[in-house]
Amino acid sequence: MAGQLSGKIAVVTGASGGLGAHFARLLAREGAAVAITARRSDKIEALAGELRDSGAKAVALPLDVADAHAIGPTFDQVQAKLGPIDILVNNAGVGGEGLALELSIEDFDNTFAVNVRGTYFAAVEAARRMIAAGVEGRIVNIASIASHTVLPGLSAYCGSKAAVAMLTKSLAREWAKRGIAVNALAPGYIETDINAAWWPTEGGQKQLKGFPRRRLMEASDLDAAFLMLAGPAARAITGTLVTVDDGQSLPGGG
Repeated sequence: MAGQLSGKIAVVTGASGGLGAHFARLLAREGAAVAITARRSDKIEALAGELRDSGAKAVALPLDVADAHAIGPTFDQVQAKLGPIDILVNNAGVGGEGLALELSIEDFDNTFAVNVRGTYFAAVEAARRMIAAGVEGRIVNIASIASHTVLPGLSAYCGSKAAVAMLTKSLAREWAKRGIAVNALAPGYIETDINAAWWPTEGGQKQLKGFPRRRLMEASDLDAAFLMLAGPAARAITGTLVTVDDGQSLPGGG
């Protein structure tokens, strides 16, 4: 498959559905060979089969990024099956919903284990292999408008995504001389399986009316920014947080 990422090897974490699956399809459409990773084996196997049927090269590998020790061996499998990793999309994440006075210690820890620790060590393991192979790599961390905007009732999630934004900058600085571009994409609200039941409710409709354009985004609205960060255009872009949110994080509403 021809495209701006032809010949590249990409890994997507948390790709069993939602944005992860969308990004995997987009990478494949642009010519990359894609390693699809997530906890749900049946989902990633089905997606890998879909991509192979479309003419792409794809493999599915089970991975729970909360188990940091499993990341390196999984990336070794990627390289054994596809070749040196060029692109990492750190998409795996959990919501961490709950008011601070009600959130359990276990839920807080899980939010940071996946969103922060998983992102960090996946980036480290990918960079380690990129440097060894002499690859001018791309690491795209999927953050959120929660990186810089307070989302009520989501303090743990906001804290975790703010950490992702700062880790992006720190790792970009550390690996700049190695030719690795590390950037973050911060999407606004997009309807996914996780939040679909919320938007028709009274609270969901009230939230929508508070958005400047009174609508949700579509996953495809992220495509141009995502490909910029994952592809050749990021040659001189590193340590950057790119917000694509349809104006949702702008102050004021109604």
